[in-house]
Amino acid sequence: MQQIAPQQIPAWVQHTTTADTPLPVVLDVREPWELQTAAVQGDAASNGFELIHMPMRTVPARYLELDCDRPIACLCHHGARSAQVAHFLMQQGFTQVVNIQGGIHAWAVEHDPRVPVY
Repeated sequence: MQQIAPQQIPAWVQHTTTADTPLPVVLDVREPWELQTAAVQGDAASNGFELIHMPMRTVPARYLELDCDRPIACLCHHGARSAQVAHFLMQQGFTQVVNIQGGIHAWAVEHDPRVPVY
């Protein structure tokens, strides 16, 4: 499974986006309270990706809501849960899945200091 650092997200978005495809997805698999504590800032237009919140425990029941042909970058607090979800999605036939190494913590420290660290 491919790992990408938070600061690589803009390049990943640029690499995976074409004129005839939908925006790539950042799949946040953290719990609702975690999302309320710290979240990716901005909207799809400014980030170049769609942010979808799907707690890890719900992924087995909800993964069919995702488009298996769309690029997906999985995100959690430090990268372990999102790596498990990325692996699960790949087992289900998703081919363009990466894990955001270091999770929202690394996102805050390395990519966007507006995001609180918890």
